[in-house]
Amino acid sequence: MKVADYNIRYNWRMTRLLSTTNHSRDSAALTYVYPVVSRRSGGVSIGINLNINNACNWRCIYCQVPELKRGSAPPADLQLLGEELRGFLAQVLHGDFMTRQVPPEARRLNDIALSGNGEPTSAPNFAAVVTLIGTIMAEFDLIGKIKLVLISNGSLMHRPGVRAGLREMAKLGGEVWFKLDRVTPHGIHEINGSRQAPQKIREHLRASAELCPTWLQTCVFALDGQAPANEERAAYLEFVASLVAQHIRLEGVMLYQLARPSLQVEATRLSTVPAEWLENFAADIRACGLTVK
Repeated sequence: MKVADYNIRYNWRMTRLLSTTNHSRDSAALTYVYPVVSRRSGGVSIGINLNINNACNWRCIYCQVPELKRGSAPPADLQLLGEELRGFLAQVLHGDFMTRQVPPEARRLNDIALSGNGEPTSAPNFAAVVTLIGTIMAEFDLIGKIKLVLISNGSLMHRPGVRAGLREMAKLGGEVWFKLDRVTPHGIHEINGSRQAPQKIREHLRASAELCPTWLQTCVFALDGQAPANEERAAYLEFVASLVAQHIRLEGVMLYQLARPSLQVEATRLSTVPAEWLENFAADIRACGLTVK
């Protein structure tokens, strides 16, 4: 698809400069594809939103998805997804997207990220989506040059289709960013709205790490003005130390704070923790034997 064809077909013209605080899934007026300037990837990330129904099997209290509801992603329309991704890549790589829409310091394509408005692995044809993205990356000579990232809560790693998708991602040089905000049953339910047991998370982490390079992705913030309790912090450190001891091979931990307001009912209860608290927590995680970004 030529750049000119893409502009005509989608009448695509973004009017707002991208920033790390604007992750709107509608910024490109497409169904599945949206661009962001990502703090964690350090450049432009092309997002793939499979949860076009705003449905997720978790309900994290810091989630920025409007009208979030419980559920799964519908089957992805592979033809439409393919058309949108090919067209958008043409704009990014061969058009004026970078100079027109991206701040100078972030003008590099870093990754394609399966993320969006819910848990992407809940899409019934998740493995086929990964295969399609791999095909398109090969067409644009991007394999080995950018990453394919899955941002996931890890809760569906037991599904054969999800595991097949992770195997394919590994072949493409991809990686998983596996959410781990809390590890006690109370903390998991309070922050993520999930009843998943810590032992099940451990099993899913092992499966993910064995199939594809995996980072832990941990969001920390103050709730009602209080940083995570000492018991939660200690439980987290004990958990990650046990992962190291059990030789569950992780790339490290991506530790981050809130950058955009929550759109959930708890929004007014959330705030950032002091930078010193975050740095001390990072040092404690490193002492467990893991790299921290």
